[in-house]
Amino acid sequence: MKRVLYVYAKGGTALEHAFPRIAACAELHVLALMPLPTAAEELWRPHCASIAEAHMDPGAGDAVADEIVRAAERVGADAVLTLSEFAVLAAAHAADRLGLPGPGSAAAGRARDKRLMRETWQAAGVPVPAFRRVGSEAELRTALTELTPPVLLKSAWSAGSIAQVVLDSPEEAPSAWARFVRAREKGRGIRMSELYEPDADGHLIVEEIVEGSAGSWYDRPGYADYVSVEGIVANGVYHPLCITARLPPIPPFNEVASTAPCVLPEASQRRVEEISRQAVDALKLDTCGTHTELKLMADGRVAVIETAARFGGVMITREIEEVFGLDPIALLVRQLLGERVDYPERMLTEGRGAAASLVVVPADAAGVPWSSRPRWSHGEVDWSRLLSPGSAVGPVAAFELPPGSPIPVYDPAAGAANWLGLFVVTAADAGTLLKDCNSVLNGLESGLG
Repeated sequence: MKRVLYVYAKGGTALEHAFPRIAACAELHVLALMPLPTAAEELWRPHCASIAEAHMDPGAGDAVADEIVRAAERVGADAVLTLSEFAVLAAAHAADRLGLPGPGSAAAGRARDKRLMRETWQAAGVPVPAFRRVGSEAELRTALTELTPPVLLKSAWSAGSIAQVVLDSPEEAPSAWARFVRAREKGRGIRMSELYEPDADGHLIVEEIVEGSAGSWYDRPGYADYVSVEGIVANGVYHPLCITARLPPIPPFNEVASTAPCVLPEASQRRVEEISRQAVDALKLDTCGTHTELKLMADGRVAVIETAARFGGVMITREIEEVFGLDPIALLVRQLLGERVDYPERMLTEGRGAAASLVVVPADAAGVPWSSRPRWSHGEVDWSRLLSPGSAVGPVAAFELPPGSPIPVYDPAAGAANWLGLFVVTAADAGTLLKDCNSVLNGLESGLG
């Protein structure tokens, strides 16, 4: 049986979902670069043939790639895989050195460093917001005189909406810089930091916030003005699988829900697919999962926000399985192992039922912080009062606060550090799903009280 080395770091799909699917394709060996979660351990650990731990500090450079190479050689791995944004670049370097399929280290760098990503797209004619590299408060102030506000300041290596700050004028630079630094430290505190690039903390980008227009794309309210295309690149050929939609984020850009199927008309979905293909092709990835985010604008225009050389996080792969009957993780593992894989001839636009990855934070759907501080315990919630008949909700243990934990004060700049839990919500159709997700976001505080 062939062997896969899975490189674990924080983020990505929950292990209790990913590991059974990997192990169904190959013998699964795990290298943990961060402490493995104890949540749902009884569900994921039995699928592992071996587990090695080599905890690495952020920005370890070649040392982390060396560790992956040693582990792969030790177990005789036929493929190296990670689903974590923070380990993508290290795993790509290791795969190159081992002569195994992967995104390619240079391409992974373009898909990981948002500065290189946007510069690559700009050169290729892919539509992107205006942006500037920044590395200091002074450079931020200068950039603000060259860009049209509002603008968004964020790390070039960030994920999970961590350390994102909106500015409206150069005068806000000192306070915005201080808020960014505090939020970045929160991200480090929950180990959501780049593992390979040594200088990642000093690499920032500021970009114009382009004006979206969900209303000119959707024929119904309630959806955000951006979507994601989930896909796989196989030997340099891009295979878009489907679009996942979003609920409006909590200000400034804290995502709360990914949903499938997308209810955009098919012609609109094909337009998004076309732009996504241009963006992914420009990065010249070889073999990996992809997650491409695009802003929907007026007059049918689209701007590409970012692409990752891995599948979307939270439980997006579970959404795709529920709605479209595709197992993206198994497809990618088989591709990495050199097996024949049959991809859809075209991106799928219609599915069966509806599913969402729903993140709950101590704020409602409009971003109003909770006024009370109940202890966290999802088991005490009467979910039937929040969901439609026939809908279901299930917690994802790896992303949840321990029962009884105090609810933190909501911090708009802290992104994933605000998370109380992640839930998979399923419903009969997209309209019911949208209603249920908003009901949970707006009713959970009283449900816990």
